Amino acid sequence: MRMERPEFWVSLTAGGIAGMCVDLILFPLDTIKTRLQSPQGFKKAGGFRGIYAGVPSAAVGSFPNAAAFFVTYEYVKCMLHTASPPYLTPVTHMVAASCGEVVACLIRVPSEVVKQRAQVSPSSGTFKVLSNTLYQEGIQGLYRGYKSTVLREIPFSLVQFPLWESLKDLWSWKQGHVVDSWQSAACGAFAGGFAAAVTTPLDVAKTRIMLAKAGSSTASGNILSALHGVWRSQGLPGLFAGVVPRMTAISLGGFIFLGTYDKTRSLLL
Repeated sequence: MRMERPEFWVSLTAGGIAGMCVDLILFPLDTIKTRLQSPQGFKKAGGFRGIYAGVPSAAVGSFPNAAAFFVTYEYVKCMLHTASPPYLTPVTHMVAASCGEVVACLIRVPSEVVKQRAQVSPSSGTFKVLSNTLYQEGIQGLYRGYKSTVLREIPFSLVQFPLWESLKDLWSWKQGHVVDSWQSAACGAFAGGFAAAVTTPLDVAKTRIMLAKAGSSTASGNILSALHGVWRSQGLPGLFAGVVPRMTAISLGGFIFLGTYDKTRSLLL
């Protein structure tokens, strides 16, 4: 079963709009989370000052990033759906979400590197952070943390998307008709919050890798080494630094993102 051309454009548009809504509305919570996870500590990273530092990077990257994810997710789901029996549906959603993350991270990581560095250096503008990164590290500097981001996003999606789809199916079965957009959003909020909590240590490691000084051992991108360093210096609280703003942002984000995505799709199809 092939993805039809209108379906492709609908997924691209719906995904892009949903991504922009979430990234811009919840940006302050993301800044707080990044500063809590920063190796220099919350206060030195800027505290509550310049809470929108790095927002241009998020604004530029959010539409293509979310669009790339959902186009890939829907395409792979469409390809696998007819070839697999119903009991393998959660596996189909896991594979589709994982493929979506690998593709989306090609756009997300450069945007995330610039955004996070601007968030912990509020006195430096987004363009200055971008030019410094390119000057000091070249294009590979923008992809620092690609592996750790993928290793964070795939487990996150393996939890979030099958849970979201299952909750929607259960709610639809209970009420005897397909869920409304707000119900899909509520399922997305629960699925996102739960997935955010269990993957926080991977998010901490990813943040440390992206913010590490060029040439340091953490900057090499070894996620296990980064996790071990945090565990050794800060213990369990360090591994779950920023878990509350992360869960809050992603629960709200899941509500807005998946609700907006379903609503936009229903309007366009």
